[in-house]
Amino acid sequence: MIPGWLWILAYTLIGLGVLLGLLRAFLGPKTPDRLVAVDALVTITMGLMVLLGLWYRRGIYLDIALIYGALGFIATLAIARYLEGGL
Repeated sequence: MIPGWLWILAYTLIGLGVLLGLLRAFLGPKTPDRLVAVDALVTITMGLMVLLGLWYRRGIYLDIALIYGALGFIATLAIARYLEGGL
């Protein structure tokens, strides 16, 4: 059993990460900075899905997080290649 203070700490850190990621995504000086911020938000969202899977004791959240991470990685590669001019 995970203590309550640890849940609060985890969700607080995820909230802080989302806030900083959104700040960088909106205020990033260049497009690659914004792309990295959005990729970091994908990773943070995966962590949130894993925490929700632990909270509700449902394994489907872990599967969804895995698929979301793979699709986010592929999308990041595609956008980076487009910005590089390779498409």
